[in-house]
Amino acid sequence: MPERRFGITVAGNVLADIVKTIDCYPEIGMLSNITSVSRAVGGCAPNTAIDLAKIDPALPLSVLGRVGDDEYGRYVVAEMQKYGIDTQGVSISPDAPTSFSDVMSMPSGERTFFHARGANAQFSPKHIDTDALRCRILHIGYILLLDAFDAPDAEYGTVMARFLHDVQARGIKTSIDAVSDSTGKFAEKIKPALRYCDYVIFNEIECCSIWGLAPYGTDGKVDVLTIEKAMRLTLDCGVREKVIVHCKKAGFCLSADSSFTVVPSIGIPRSCIKGSVGAGDAFCAGSLYGIYHGFTDKKILSFAAAAAACNLFSENSVDGMRGKDEIWQMIEKYGYEPML
Repeated sequence: MPERRFGITVAGNVLADIVKTIDCYPEIGMLSNITSVSRAVGGCAPNTAIDLAKIDPALPLSVLGRVGDDEYGRYVVAEMQKYGIDTQGVSISPDAPTSFSDVMSMPSGERTFFHARGANAQFSPKHIDTDALRCRILHIGYILLLDAFDAPDAEYGTVMARFLHDVQARGIKTSIDAVSDSTGKFAEKIKPALRYCDYVIFNEIECCSIWGLAPYGTDGKVDVLTIEKAMRLTLDCGVREKVIVHCKKAGFCLSADSSFTVVPSIGIPRSCIKGSVGAGDAFCAGSLYGIYHGFTDKKILSFAAAAAACNLFSENSVDGMRGKDEIWQMIEKYGYEPML
């Protein structure tokens, strides 16, 4: 009889975000004013796991990652534990600091990251007891920002691809996320992993960059046809169930049966937006929650859009998230915004 599995495990980048709200992004050599500074958790693992815990406290959650033996590491782990998240899988490096990002956030919601890789660069499959995993879904991110996982593997293409293969072999559904690294080799690092994924959750830049495509037209508008093309190419690489893509204007889902669904973003007034740090992880958390509970594709995207909208009400990655009932109410309160 197959082993029964419960909950979601989130693996990958664990870091502290030092969020600095600025009045403008300066040219080189010029000055910008910092109007506020705050500390928060950051990275795929803490952001997504805490968001899921806030969406539904009853959902079993665990995190896998690596931190340094320092203040930032103890802070991030303690923040996750506040929400009942199992952090036994977070290992401590004796010689590398906890990763951190200086996040420059503008009032418009746009942000820029200055990142120190730290202990995340060491995190690898050797720090994970695959046999001990009891989750139904394992989500890991970010590809392009996990040096050991991004390393080449002679048989599977990348260490990440081998790891995902091994996780699937234990009857666990796999999900991945990436990062919009301007220096990243998207095709080289991401394509090998796709064959061993049940779900892929990317933003429009990450998905299109694998294939050298532009997600926006010359007029600056979202090119839905190009995004769909990139998603179909991604699915054809072996993704078993769904490719989900999000951008500022909408969410997109392509399922294995070839059905393509588009849902616009929630129409949050600009005056209410305090930041968008972690909005992608909030969308990801909403998507994973919908997948876990068997939502239709349209319902997955609607819930994920509303979860991402909650994020906009806070300057950091997780404080804006609400419970599942309040998330649905976001749609009723604000509606969807026009895509074009």
